[in-house]
Amino acid sequence: MAIFPPEISEKGGKPLDTVVDFARSLSIWPVTMGLACCAIEMMATAAPRFDIARFGSEVFRASPRHADVMLVSGRVSHKMATIMRNVYDEMADPKWVISMGACASSGGIFNNYAIVQGCDHVVPVDIYLPGCPPRPEMLLGALLALRDHIKKDPLGKRREEAIRKAEAAALKAVPTSDLKGLMA
Repeated sequence: MAIFPPEISEKGGKPLDTVVDFARSLSIWPVTMGLACCAIEMMATAAPRFDIARFGSEVFRASPRHADVMLVSGRVSHKMATIMRNVYDEMADPKWVISMGACASSGGIFNNYAIVQGCDHVVPVDIYLPGCPPRPEMLLGALLALRDHIKKDPLGKRREEAIRKAEAAALKAVPTSDLKGLMA
């Protein structure tokens, strides 16, 4: 009987990388950035009804140095943006971000000077979770999607190379302010 699931043996590549990626994907510890009403749904995910513990993420860390993933839940004000960036910078690499809810992803209904129109202006986001507020089941689905992403994430120098390629592609992309959409 095999200890690891079949995708470990089918992945190919370096066996140490596959084992490390598999272990990292099973223990995702979130740091909470509960900023508004989506935080209630995030807290409900840790309750016995939804049981986030079966995915190894039951320990919501108060210290960013002990966390792997940041759950940004709720609207991000400009005052909170600097604090959120400081928390992100204090997290150890590798780290991931889940943007939870319409307000965190795009500013939601708050299109004014006080709210950042998407937390991706402050931190790089790996998974966007839609809804107002998103259900706890959706957060569990996002954690499972993040788990699959982590299993395929490169390590070491290959990770640095992948980050450089992603940053170069982002710099070549057309800014959203220049996109006209269907109404142009």
